[in-house]
Amino acid sequence: MSAIDFSDPATIAFLTKALTAAGVNGLEISQPDGQLRIVVAEKGGAQISSTEATPPAPGFAPGSASTVVKAPMAGRFCVEHPAASAVPQNLPRSVSDADIVGFVGVGHILLPLRPGRSGILTRLFAEPGALVGFGDPLFEIELPS
Repeated sequence: MSAIDFSDPATIAFLTKALTAAGVNGLEISQPDGQLRIVVAEKGGAQISSTEATPPAPGFAPGSASTVVKAPMAGRFCVEHPAASAVPQNLPRSVSDADIVGFVGVGHILLPLRPGRSGILTRLFAEPGALVGFGDPLFEIELPS
């Protein structure tokens, strides 16, 4: 039996559809080379948290802390909702812990990304439309001091 490729968006879409049909609200699979977590329904979207500290973005005060928002699943990274015709947001910009700062999508499923903390969105690590994997860094947020 061959191993399942959990980095393939088609595989994730199939698993998500199967979970939804079965009435299961989530699944987590851990392997030595990685982890996959699918949350089918979560009130208010995904809360993204990170304990990883990174060096501050250029131009910001020394000693300022930052955090990284990481992809909660593999899929296509979007900064704006694909159906929106809004003007793209420029960086840096202020965000609250409840703001939606982007999406990760697989097929018709979009998972909203929330920073989990208020601060200044300073940097994008992934290009809009790029295929990202679970745990890939997406944004850097400078935390207030």
